[in-house]
Amino acid sequence: MLRFWPFRRKPDRADISASGDVPRRRLFGREYTAGIPYALPSDLGEMNRLDFQHFVLRQAFKGNYAAPLHAPSSILDVGCGTGRWAKEMALIFPGANVVGLDIKEPVTDEQGQSSTSTPDLLPENYRFVSGNILEGLPFPDASFDFVHQRLLFFAIPGDRWQFVINELCRVTRPGGWVEVVEGHYGYDPMGPAAQYIADAMLPAMQKRGIDPRNSANLGQFLQQAGLQQVQQRMVKLPVGDWGGRLGKLVAVDVETFIQSSKPLLLAQGMSESDVTQLGETMRQECERLHYTWPFYIVYGQRPG
Repeated sequence: MLRFWPFRRKPDRADISASGDVPRRRLFGREYTAGIPYALPSDLGEMNRLDFQHFVLRQAFKGNYAAPLHAPSSILDVGCGTGRWAKEMALIFPGANVVGLDIKEPVTDEQGQSSTSTPDLLPENYRFVSGNILEGLPFPDASFDFVHQRLLFFAIPGDRWQFVINELCRVTRPGGWVEVVEGHYGYDPMGPAAQYIADAMLPAMQKRGIDPRNSANLGQFLQQAGLQQVQQRMVKLPVGDWGGRLGKLVAVDVETFIQSSKPLLLAQGMSESDVTQLGETMRQECERLHYTWPFYIVYGQRPG
């Protein structure tokens, strides 16, 4: 199982730089996209974590989507991150035009190669579009047969969730499907170390207007947007060796997530040794208490 890498304590002042047309911000050794509320880094390390997480979720969910799709001709992935999900969907549905939307394209390493640029994941029917869902989607009404969004609960302010879901529905064609997948904020059950980390991170996110607990309200958001046949299910992923191969993979994802969240905890005044000790204690709790990480999978159809 992965161990936490050491962080060198930085001054509280954040450095602002620019990468292409997107302003960048450095905090406690990690790089963020400036000007947006997203609470996690957007550097190469985070891109690698997101890719790994995608493979874990694909195995846990037994596929890339839950909605009853029938040969969609156009697919949109909002907040596509590395683009891995969207590119795989382009391969699954070669007759569809697939668009991945995010604020910026994936970061590159020192050799200029994208962390996700493998030849088999560059289908011709995929393209990237730059955009910020919080400012509205840059597409006309009824543009896509299937609109997908996953794991933006650390990026969307609490008072913007209904607007975001309304936008997903707006660009969906009548008879098309909207699917949203988000993680539950916390584990089931919650041990003392996990609860301490969650309680410490929440104020840091709330300062940005974000409340990740909104993921539990996805079904309500979709219904209020006017979608029909709304279906919601919860999948509980095991965390730790006790859960077999999947549990071990999820535990690695959880540990790398804590690494990505470490600047939030340091900014709240926690020391590096505190974070490391909490991580070690949480690993023990996972095995003793049999942690699971719940995910909400919700989809609905736009009326014809």
